[in-house]
Order: sequence, then C-alpha cells, then structure tokens
Amino acid sequence: MTDRESLRSTLVGLLEDEMGQSYDFTDDAVDLRAGLGLDSVDVVGLVMRVERRFRIRLAMEELLEVRSVGDLLDLVHSKAADPAPV
Repeated sequence: MTDRESLRSTLVGLLEDEMGQSYDFTDDAVDLRAGLGLDSVDVVGLVMRVERRFRIRLAMEELLEVRSVGDLLDLVHSKAADPAPV
C-alpha cells in the first residue's frame, strides 16, 4: 500500500519525466488539463506511465471521472492498494 504523499511525489515525478518541466501537485483541486496545461495526449502519456509504474489498469470509465489532481490521486491510490490482476 502506498501512502498519499508518496503517491503524490511519484505522480509528480512521472509527469515531469513525461513533460520535461516542473509541476505543482500540492493542491488537490487543481484541474489536470486546465490547471496543469495538459492536453489529451499528455494525459494518455501520464496514464501509461502510471499503469506501468504501479502495475495497474485504469479503465476508460474511471478516467472519464478524473478531473483534478485529487481525483487522480484517489483513483491510483485505490488501485495501488488493491490491484486487480493485469
């Protein structure tokens, strides 16, 4: 099981690796697309990295509900805590 702050740090690292710039994930309410300036291609790249790193699968239905940093943290935390077979 991964604690939320560890998860936050890992997600920031994955995003920074993907995008090549720094991001502030300290506010859970920040919108992933508008607040962090990510487009759909950026989000797909991040999702792929997250799935590989945590060995989880994020369903399209789940991803459609993810709007903010907090939403992404909650989703990955729940999947990493109780991963389904990949």
